Amino acid sequence: MTFSNLKLIKPLVLALDKKGYTQPTPIQEQSIPHILEGRDIFGCAQTGTGKTAAFALPILQLLSERKTNQNPRPIKALILAPTRELASQISENFAAYGNNLGISHCTIFGGVSQGPQVNNLRRGVDVLIATPGRLLDLMNQGFIKLHNIEFFVLDEADRMLDMGFINDIKKIIPKLPAKRQTLFFSATAAPDIMKLANTILKEPVSVTVNPVSSTATLVTQTVYYVKKENKRGLLKFVLSNGKIEHALVFTRTKRGADRVAKDLNSMGVSAEAIHGNKSQGARERALKGFKNRTIRILVATDIASRGIDVDKLSHVINYEIPEQAETYVHRIGRTGRAGESGVAMSFCTHEEMPYLKDINKLIKKNIEVVSTHPFN
Repeated sequence: MTFSNLKLIKPLVLALDKKGYTQPTPIQEQSIPHILEGRDIFGCAQTGTGKTAAFALPILQLLSERKTNQNPRPIKALILAPTRELASQISENFAAYGNNLGISHCTIFGGVSQGPQVNNLRRGVDVLIATPGRLLDLMNQGFIKLHNIEFFVLDEADRMLDMGFINDIKKIIPKLPAKRQTLFFSATAAPDIMKLANTILKEPVSVTVNPVSSTATLVTQTVYYVKKENKRGLLKFVLSNGKIEHALVFTRTKRGADRVAKDLNSMGVSAEAIHGNKSQGARERALKGFKNRTIRILVATDIASRGIDVDKLSHVINYEIPEQAETYVHRIGRTGRAGESGVAMSFCTHEEMPYLKDINKLIKKNIEVVSTHPFN
């Protein structure tokens, strides 16, 4: 199966070739034909499965076929994302895939001045990528009208609900035209997710790839039992292994992320923390430094981690075990992407054992225990 087989137009295929993508992933193969036919989609797929391209490619194609000479251009596609990082990542994909089509897009999110975003909107855009809070804010100020929307994408719906955006979403939906194509993506099909999906989708096609209980087959998973006060020493110990050149470290709290990053820098390991209290500029600089490898370790909270997509990331380290087992799957999905192998290490204290038990139950196997370390 190739992208040409999916009846994508030549400019999109050329853009994909330029990025080195020759074969569609399962979610792309299953979703793109239905979206091109105008069907609503309920997609259940975890991060790293290629779902951004699954909706971006057909939307770009359909928009290019329906171009009008209206000036300024009305917003025809709205993509809602839960975090600034994910919105930026989606924007990068639209820019790369639509490079030869003349389809304009704009990204809006909070934490930065609205001025440049408003200026982009005034010039007119075909595709708007937004976080719910800033979208509602600019709608209330009269800068955004959604009555021309033809495509509505709700991405990472499970994270939207986790972050408390349900009320914002309920305010946005009525502003959309009843006649539209809706694409709904979530990593889980929990009851509250299905309830939301059922209110906004019309006779959808269901596409399920890699349910949240599955972990990438190319990711080697290990757990280290350790006392809480020895985690700092254990982190230094595993990082002294020359095989770990680049790692994403997860903590549960913003304060914890800052503390771990500070500890690492005091050890001579270049590290930055990324979380919701950081300014957008600081988050973008940290992510850029991590991607270009001037920063060896990025320490992140779960909310900030959505949208972090780094090529050939070899290691994920759970400095703290997440309270929700599904979160573990999302975390380690940052490595072992695009056919690459990866390693996921978890540091587990006695207090965190119940969380580990839930993870083992969810993924239907016991994570291998590493006992040969000096911090048992």
